[in-house]
Amino acid sequence: MISKGKLAQIHIAKAQLGLSDDEYRAILARTAGVSSAKQLTNRNVGNVLHEFRRLGFVPKPAKKAGRKAPRPPRSRARVMDKIEAMLAEAGRPWGYADGMARHMFQVERVDWLDDDQLQRLMQALIIDAKRHKRYPDE
Repeated sequence: MISKGKLAQIHIAKAQLGLSDDEYRAILARTAGVSSAKQLTNRNVGNVLHEFRRLGFVPKPAKKAGRKAPRPPRSRARVMDKIEAMLAEAGRPWGYADGMARHMFQVERVDWLDDDQLQRLMQALIIDAKRHKRYPDE
């Protein structure tokens, strides 16, 4: 008996090639000597898949294969604008953000934070806004 993945690949190939049921079963009989894909073994499934590829089947990689490209970081100006807007929405001065920078990163001013620290400060402000129902939940 073959794996579910191989069985699915065979049925995808049948659909991609537009084979009728009779044509599909004829290929199974000719290449593996079976009348149903469930009767295939690990030994003869390769012959069937090879025949489908010869007929034009192109297997596609799984969507989960590989890693996703990392999101590009926001520009520093956009993050600063977002922080400013969140402070204004909360009615807090820039001194509040400077205090968060001192508390979180031991850096005196928001302007002196590196890009990663600035992003994390913005995330902390988003969490605070959600707590106080000022930021829409996703």
